[in-house]
Amino acid sequence: MIKADYITKSFGSVQVLKGISLEVAPAEVVCITGASGAGKTTLLQILGTLSPPDTGQVWIGGTPVFELKKDQIADFRNKHIGFVFQFHHLLPEFTALENVCIPGFISRDPADKVRERAKELLDFLGLGYRMEHKPAELSGGEQQRVAVARALVNHPSVLLADEPSGNLDSHNKDELHKLFFRLRDTYGQTIIMVTHDRSLAEMSDRSLTMRDGLFVQ
Repeated sequence: MIKADYITKSFGSVQVLKGISLEVAPAEVVCITGASGAGKTTLLQILGTLSPPDTGQVWIGGTPVFELKKDQIADFRNKHIGFVFQFHHLLPEFTALENVCIPGFISRDPADKVRERAKELLDFLGLGYRMEHKPAELSGGEQQRVAVARALVNHPSVLLADEPSGNLDSHNKDELHKLFFRLRDTYGQTIIMVTHDRSLAEMSDRSLTMRDGLFVQ
């Protein structure tokens, strides 16, 4: 589903990624761990096409994404990549349902189909009764589940998560971790997560450790 070949990235004189290669199969859950500064988030940003590598290429579903033009990359990202971050970044003036629908509307998909998909996801995530609530009326765990639904509304090829449970208490953290594996089992979702959480890494299909811009054994 996703392949990266010899990815390097520098910021000024500091080389953050030093030749990273990675392959992730469809419906595989992969966790990337490592100390702060190891290059995990930089790698995730490149895999998500938010930042170009200095060298190397990324393929998602067979498409070499950095051969696309800038506007094509943005369109590809919206349709094929879902993002979940440590902070939910929901728009406070919109309801849970409206927040989930936004990527579908950006893709110019039919509004009724977008709403149907958003309702299906919110129901799946146990939030069917909270659809018309705004973020301020939701708990932290509920807000993060809305963010997950928003990331999935366009049927992305891959879901990328950066410390997705880092801002949650232990109960909501456990619930969110279980949710990712339900998404794999129910929808065949491919997921790559950056995390410091050892329990999440141990649950994953594969756990990779980064140190100084490289994967280590």
